Amino acid sequence: MRQLTRKVPLASVAVLAVTTLTACGAAEDGGSGGDGEGRTIAFVQGVAGDEFYISMRCGVEEAAEAAGADVDVQGPEKFDPSLQKPIVDSVVSSQPDALLVAPTDVSAMQAPLEAAADAGIEVVLVDTTVEDPSFAASAIASDNVGGGEAAFEAIKELNPDGGKVLVIGTDPGVSTLDARVEGFEQAAGGDSDFEYVGVQYSRNEPARAAQLVTAALQKDPDIVGIFAANLFAAEGTGTGVRQADKQDDVTIVGFDAGPAQVEQLKEGTVQALVAQEPEAIGADGVAQALAALDGDAVEAEIQTGFTIITQENVDGEAADDVYKSSC
Repeated sequence: MRQLTRKVPLASVAVLAVTTLTACGAAEDGGSGGDGEGRTIAFVQGVAGDEFYISMRCGVEEAAEAAGADVDVQGPEKFDPSLQKPIVDSVVSSQPDALLVAPTDVSAMQAPLEAAADAGIEVVLVDTTVEDPSFAASAIASDNVGGGEAAFEAIKELNPDGGKVLVIGTDPGVSTLDARVEGFEQAAGGDSDFEYVGVQYSRNEPARAAQLVTAALQKDPDIVGIFAANLFAAEGTGTGVRQADKQDDVTIVGFDAGPAQVEQLKEGTVQALVAQEPEAIGADGVAQALAALDGDAVEAEIQTGFTIITQENVDGEAADDVYKSSC
């Protein structure tokens, strides 16, 4: 398993980065675990049109092409297991050699993905997971607890006197989101200068996130920081803060770094972004799938890193960490 190490202490959010150390199994560059010639790989995204999953698709397609494998990419229009399950069922019926999938719910997607494995398909979980992932060849994701902790540290860095802090999430039961909230809660709960006022769920809809933030700022106008736990939550949180005319009073740290979030960062609406490594997750997913198909050693669990992006580094050393809108 890859372990995450911080290169430097968090003296400044602009220089925080988390990197991975490679254990035996997958190459650090996501190289193929075997010859993919003639192999078919299905990639089912968590949601279509999300730059995080678009970037992951780029990593999947590049690694598959290098190995000679064919890729079919599909995804639901919303991050919703009722929309994702029919796609997975259809993919299973087409019998690809491997399935890379970002489950949209830890419970609802358990049985459909177990059925894929029972059908002889090598399943690799990317980004998110399920309650019992033992059927999967590998599970690859960011260190989401660490990301939540880093988000709090970024808020603390910009609000040294403390105050109230809020989390805007998507839906409970999404493994990555739950981990990010856990990390943030642990960090905030361990600092007596800050009061954690809880998490609210936006159903992955920016408009709803904006409404929640506006209402929260009416109830608690002294909130000093908001952690928006994914791309759409960050987009809506920025809108809500502007609607409440609190741009100068509230620090927003967003998780993910799509073009819209980067624009908010440059405008000053968002003060920091926690960028994941979706292309690396996708490339590692292909490597692990091919290794499993070839009967080679696989890593049961891989954690990838993240980078804190600020106005100071967005056009410099962190420019390559911004997510893609197309491959």
